[in-house]
Amino acid sequence: MTRDRASPFAATPKPPYYIVSFSSIRTEGDQGYGAMGEKMEALALAQDGCFGLESARRSDGFGITISFWRDEKSILAWKNVVSHMAAQKLGRERWYEQYQVRVARVERAYSFHANEGESFAEHVD
Repeated sequence: MTRDRASPFAATPKPPYYIVSFSSIRTEGDQGYGAMGEKMEALALAQDGCFGLESARRSDGFGITISFWRDEKSILAWKNVVSHMAAQKLGRERWYEQYQVRVARVERAYSFHANEGESFAEHVD
């Protein structure tokens, strides 16, 4: 599953699945950040097990990107992609004042669309 470009929301399956939340505070100036971000998004979406990404950034430099994954194995494989590791290094050197990464398993997911009403998905063992 990949994101429908007409929607800012990632297309995710019924739970369970995993998320990686990357919250950051940017340094000033682009310094190649935009181009690398586009490259990393395309690369992540091409990885086996990646369902999509959602990202937003405030004008004060705080941003969050959430990537959606099938399982922890897929997340670890992405973490070890050589060009992703190089981008992480550049991020620490140039682009970020601070960041936090969190990994979580999604057990329930809800959505609402004005034309469709509310939707609910839950993992049941």
